[in-house]
Amino acid sequence: MHEFYPLLVVGAILGVFSIVFILAYLTIRKQKEAIGFDRNMKDSEITRRLLAYAKPYWKSFALVLCVMLFSISYDIVSPILMGEVVEIIKQDFEMSYLLGMVGIYAGILIVSLICTYVQAIILQRTGQKIVSNIREDLFVHIEKLSHNQLNSIPVGKLVTRVTNDTGAISMMFTNLIVNLIKNLFIIVGVLVAMLCLNYMLTIMVLCFVPFIVLFTVIFRKFSRKAYRRVKDGTTDINTFLSENLSGMKIIRIFNREERKKNEFDRKNRELGKAKHGEMFVFSIFRPVVYMLYVCSVLCLLYLGGRGYIKDISFLGQTVTSGLLVTFYSYINKFYNPIQNLAEQFNWLQSAFASAEKIFTIFDMVPEITDAPDAVGLDAVEGKIEFRDVWFAYNPGEWVLKGVSFTVEPGDTVAFVGATGSGKTTILSLLCRNYEIQKGQILVDGHDIRTVKISSLRRHFGQMLQDVFLFSGTIRSNILLGAEGIDDESVMQACRYVNADRFIGKLKNGLDEPVRDRGNNFSAGQRQLLSFARTIVHKPSVMILDEATANIDTETELLIQDSLEKMMNIGTMLMVAHRLSTIRNADRIIVLSHGEIVEQGSHTELLEQRGRYYDLYMMQFEKERLAEA
Repeated sequence: MHEFYPLLVVGAILGVFSIVFILAYLTIRKQKEAIGFDRNMKDSEITRRLLAYAKPYWKSFALVLCVMLFSISYDIVSPILMGEVVEIIKQDFEMSYLLGMVGIYAGILIVSLICTYVQAIILQRTGQKIVSNIREDLFVHIEKLSHNQLNSIPVGKLVTRVTNDTGAISMMFTNLIVNLIKNLFIIVGVLVAMLCLNYMLTIMVLCFVPFIVLFTVIFRKFSRKAYRRVKDGTTDINTFLSENLSGMKIIRIFNREERKKNEFDRKNRELGKAKHGEMFVFSIFRPVVYMLYVCSVLCLLYLGGRGYIKDISFLGQTVTSGLLVTFYSYINKFYNPIQNLAEQFNWLQSAFASAEKIFTIFDMVPEITDAPDAVGLDAVEGKIEFRDVWFAYNPGEWVLKGVSFTVEPGDTVAFVGATGSGKTTILSLLCRNYEIQKGQILVDGHDIRTVKISSLRRHFGQMLQDVFLFSGTIRSNILLGAEGIDDESVMQACRYVNADRFIGKLKNGLDEPVRDRGNNFSAGQRQLLSFARTIVHKPSVMILDEATANIDTETELLIQDSLEKMMNIGTMLMVAHRLSTIRNADRIIVLSHGEIVEQGSHTELLEQRGRYYDLYMMQFEKERLAEA
């Protein structure tokens, strides 16, 4: 009985580790319940959707698998060769035979290294193509989302999805999947080889497999949750940085640096805790697998060594010194892939957590899409009609209530009213940035819901109060990638809107660099560039939303002159708080609480002495007092 004491010790060690692992399981579960994670997608669904991107490159993966079979030959054959060498050295041997064995060993090693190199090259090229496709599809999908959907998602979150999360998926395609398969092949190949050599010693090794399966299942479950927590923390901190770096001027103006620093520290600590939880999960699994490996080696040395030293068979199986060396090497090669699987599985869970976040964006169905029978408009005359239009950003909170009006081609119509009366909303609905709940909006007699979105917007030119300029040059910001427009046409548009006056003073002219959001230009200069950008694309309908709100008096005169010119181009819809800029409009529509209360020309509305008259006199009085 005392001969089995070592086995009892090994069993006791395994029992202790099982208890420790179960306690760790309960600890992680408690953390999970406190955090409140929800499993959004099954691994099978994520795998299916990822493999859909890999399917076009199946030939490359098939080639990698073929090459991989040659590369793992070293792991399968090398222990047998080592055992043979031990047996040869123990007995009388010929040097030529030994050199031949060493040569075979070296040849297999070289072939394995070459195959590994070829495998890595193919995987990197294929993986990067797949990730590039995912990243491109994600960006295109984001472009299709409505204004309302984009407003509900922080910019930092979208940036994280397109950059960080796709990077994590890249690791999966370039390394993880094939190496996981390779390690599984090695494990199966090692087991087959051991069974062929000595099935009783192999059964002894397999006695530890149930523990490996148990620990792997538990590890798999909680490593996914730990990685999801890390991804959420990373997204949160990226969103915070994106927003606060963009608003750093406001933070400094109101002396809120310390408060923002404390907010960042809190988010940073939360991310640190998530990272610690991730490391905690991983730090338990690998030592447990290593202990199983040590226990297997101890059993091999005890049982196999006992049979070899006493020159007896082990349960009917002969044990030699070469066999012991071979099995020792095989046990190492059996557990080494399992330990690698732990690390690779760690990264795989990270990739799955990232894929889950990416597919969450993909699963957002665009709220505004083309109808199946949508038509394109080759030309637009500019007749616009609103028929009993009702709209609400939030259900039940109506912004427009039964708005109806008609704009004839070539007319200039201005919308005025208090903040929140629905002026900007009307212009947004016309371009179908949002979908109306009731009524109809028609352009040249076509319901805009029956017109292709790209075709509809191509005929509209929008000039907004908050002008957005991209990093690049003045030329690139005016053209926005349009082809077939030469510099003369660009400068002609600039002269038309008086933007040439400041462009001509710049050192590089149209090639003058534009920094982030155009912060190296004044508000008036940015607005003039916005006008030039609109004119150069020759729209049929022009939309101006508070285009003169933040402009100095001198620039306002330039813009006023530009507006008078643009009124002759086509239909123009304007929103302006400065009533002086809309005196020459053909018609002025006065809105209040989402309803039209007055409409007519500037003179007609003043004669009515209604809402417009009150607004005009109030503004006139302010300007008179300011001049005084």
